[in-house]
Amino acid sequence: MSFSAYYLTPTGELQFGLSREEIQGFFTSKRGLLWVDVTEMTEEDGKFLEETFRVHHLAMEDFVSSKVHPPKMDDFGDHVFMIVHGINYAAETSIVETTEMALFVGSHYVVSGHRAPLYSIDYVKKLVEDDGRLMRRGADFLAYALIDGLIDNILPTIDAMAERTEEIEEEVIRNPQRPTLEAILQLKRSALRLHRIAAPQRDVLNRLSRGEFRLIGEEARIFYRDIYDHIMRIEDLNQSLRNRASDALSTYLSSVANRQNETMRVLSIVATIFLPMMLLAGIYGMNFENMPELKWSWGYFGVLGFMATVITAALIWFRARNWITWGRRQATRIRPFRVDPHKLIGYVGSMAKRSGVLP
Repeated sequence: MSFSAYYLTPTGELQFGLSREEIQGFFTSKRGLLWVDVTEMTEEDGKFLEETFRVHHLAMEDFVSSKVHPPKMDDFGDHVFMIVHGINYAAETSIVETTEMALFVGSHYVVSGHRAPLYSIDYVKKLVEDDGRLMRRGADFLAYALIDGLIDNILPTIDAMAERTEEIEEEVIRNPQRPTLEAILQLKRSALRLHRIAAPQRDVLNRLSRGEFRLIGEEARIFYRDIYDHIMRIEDLNQSLRNRASDALSTYLSSVANRQNETMRVLSIVATIFLPMMLLAGIYGMNFENMPELKWSWGYFGVLGFMATVITAALIWFRARNWITWGRRQATRIRPFRVDPHKLIGYVGSMAKRSGVLP
């Protein structure tokens, strides 16, 4: 089992780098606050945690399982179990990848588990190692800090998706190409994934903020309400992006239809220009002997001149009516989806600029 363990003694002294035996001893003492963060886990490790913290077996099955679980909240009396979702910034993909964090919260301990690396967890660890103040206010405040960082790190993704949406909207009008359609579909899939985690997560945070659980103290509920406000904002922004993506897709299809109309117009222009020439060629290609023009010495050049005049007049007329445009726009590929890491809570480059997550 790969884990990090921190223990705040009743006297305010912070200890970390704990062994399994020390974890068992500190939990049994029921004093201070114990936090264990697990990143890799086997079934055997799950049994150790289940026996040590005496958590419910069904909750531990979800904790160790590699399957994707929806956000949820279960109350087992002496502890609560919750699953919340965030963004997996370790995944290199053009579509947003989500990841989950599982939490056991008791009266004097917190156990967190996640398979993907999370900047928000690293940030909380750094704050704890600096002065331990995130653990001084109890397990419910420590759980708040873990969830708050995870939820706040969704906002940079929303901002990046909004910037990409603006690029798509400009490109879909200027010069819709297949890469533009791919970018639209990627945006729609990303927004749908965020919606699938934000909607049920909103209900979980609402339950935490309204005093439904004994282990979440009254003083901490206002902070959980703040997280609830954040997830509501994320949901609203994501819904707006979904609507804009649908509008962009409709605009793309309309633009493609207009381009097809442009193609048909070009073909019609070409046919209109060549019809008079085909008529003259057909007339003078007939084998009648009594056609007076056949004996004219300048007849051949006169017919060619007439054809050139018809072509020139048709081109001028089409140009005047804006049926002909010169030049061709080059297709511009939408730039890859990127999030500025300095906006992420817990990112190494931005840690020095932040002072904390609790007031």
